[in-house]
Amino acid sequence: MKGGVLGWLGGALLLAQDAVAQEATSVAGNELSSWVLRRRGSASYACKCYPGDRCWPNNTKWQKLNATVGGNLQVNIPPGAPCYNSFKGPLGEVKTYNKDECDKVTSNWYNEQFQIELPAAGLWTYFTNDTCRPTTNPSDTCTLGYYPVLVIMAKTAAHIQAGINFARENNLRLIIRNTGHDFLGRSVGWGALVINTHSFQDIKFTNQYRGACNYSGSAVTVGAGVQAFQVLKQANALKPPKIMVTGECATVGVAGGLVQGGGHGPLTNFYGFLADTALQFKVITADGVLRTANAKTNSDLFWALRGGGPAAFGVIVEATYKTFDDKPSSGVHLDIDTSHTTNATLFWEAVRIFHGYSTHFVDNGLYVYYEIGTAGQNLHVHPFVGIGKTPAELQAVLQPMFDDFAKIGITYTSSSANYSTFYDLYNAMFETEVAGNSALTGGWTIGRKDVEDNHSAIINAFQTVLGAGSFMVGHMWSAGHGLPQNEWGNSAVNPRFRNVVDKLITIVPLAGNAPLADKAAAQDKLTNVVDAALRNAAPNGCAYINEADPYEPNWQQAFWGTNYPALLKIRQKYDPNGVFYAVSTPGTEKWEQIETGTRLCRKL
Repeated sequence: MKGGVLGWLGGALLLAQDAVAQEATSVAGNELSSWVLRRRGSASYACKCYPGDRCWPNNTKWQKLNATVGGNLQVNIPPGAPCYNSFKGPLGEVKTYNKDECDKVTSNWYNEQFQIELPAAGLWTYFTNDTCRPTTNPSDTCTLGYYPVLVIMAKTAAHIQAGINFARENNLRLIIRNTGHDFLGRSVGWGALVINTHSFQDIKFTNQYRGACNYSGSAVTVGAGVQAFQVLKQANALKPPKIMVTGECATVGVAGGLVQGGGHGPLTNFYGFLADTALQFKVITADGVLRTANAKTNSDLFWALRGGGPAAFGVIVEATYKTFDDKPSSGVHLDIDTSHTTNATLFWEAVRIFHGYSTHFVDNGLYVYYEIGTAGQNLHVHPFVGIGKTPAELQAVLQPMFDDFAKIGITYTSSSANYSTFYDLYNAMFETEVAGNSALTGGWTIGRKDVEDNHSAIINAFQTVLGAGSFMVGHMWSAGHGLPQNEWGNSAVNPRFRNVVDKLITIVPLAGNAPLADKAAAQDKLTNVVDAALRNAAPNGCAYINEADPYEPNWQQAFWGTNYPALLKIRQKYDPNGVFYAVSTPGTEKWEQIETGTRLCRKL
């Protein structure tokens, strides 16, 4: 099932042309491509080209692209296809059943790294339409759903440039994928061409960075495909051991969507977002040009890439970040669940006590990762992290909370550990995440002032979230705690993040192939019940683009605040015609996915 674009079509034409599709040139200011005109109600749209449209590239063009990218263009087949007799895709039908391959994908379906290594899988399946999941009935139907159609497994910057140019010249929907580690469906999309950057695996360290900034300390340059666990392992092997800002999850890529969204993690208390530590990017913009972006060269683009929106300004080929000396660290686990109490009032009082110390935790340099409601009445803190702290120092920070637990008579389970480096703690105390599940994801942040002035309302909002059948994942940190204030404006992340003490992810479980009415109801619940409760209780908060409701109301302000107007101008400068697209990012106000979430179109 692998190979060139015609590897399993036997040299046939990619598809018959759709006589119904209408074409127009020079629509919406794009003189290079053809657009497909559509209407929905009274609105008119100019849409990207898709299989079945007359403007879809012919076989000769695809073959030429395949040659240009070194034979690394391939048809995308959903991961679960080996469990089905055939895959019925938009380019034709192919026999796919293979018992050994089916067993392999079935046993690894929930393994993040397995999914990451696939050409175009989405780690969470809601936005794929949950099509073609592994099955024990080979006669079931396997279709493409909202997976992309074709993939360039890029090996060089020139391959990425060729893919961008081809998508721009033929007006195709383009998706950039490294790991597929995304909650908002940005790594998948109906009818799209994917450029997969996961093969870019170079990691280079330097003890003394020399570049276009005032920084001269240690740094690391990573390729677009490098994941957190890879660079952290190599950094730990240095003498002395080094560390860099990464996400909490070890499988996330560190040079793409993470930094373009901001990039928070256990070191955020000390050094801010990953975006705050960026020194330089090599990036390919919508015109296909490879550019250097740093504080002196393309400085506007450099600023925008540092938190201004994923898949909005270009494809990062490599990124250079500051590194820091690693430190001995301590951690504590905490659990309160139905084995400790079945009294809901007592449980929520314990949650109130725990969360009431959020400002205390971050002011003392702690990072706290927790979940509420993943198994009903459950507070699961895994872990409290004290970077550079001894067990006694960490315990001293936590003791007031434990004392308050004792006062209300709540029991709990707790354990602590000490490590020679944060890296060792990171590997030992953080839990492995899984792929393959389907849900709608939202989120909001809680400002310091919200905790100080409105904490009872925050806990009431938590109860609303759980009462709606959702659950939450929390991350306590302060992106303004350890970063000098004169550096806060150097990245494009929302200024409100500097006063945040807790960032929440909300999850509403739902199958991606649920009836459309159920999807609409779930989206309404996420936006107008679950996240609305948090927004109302924490008016000083904001939303984090990488972990939020993709249809967040007033998203421009929620995601970027006062930085949005500048980001919009930069987007219009580097990508005026919308070659790149990710939902609710700068410059996408007129873009919609119409026809049940398939066609990406610009409203005229």
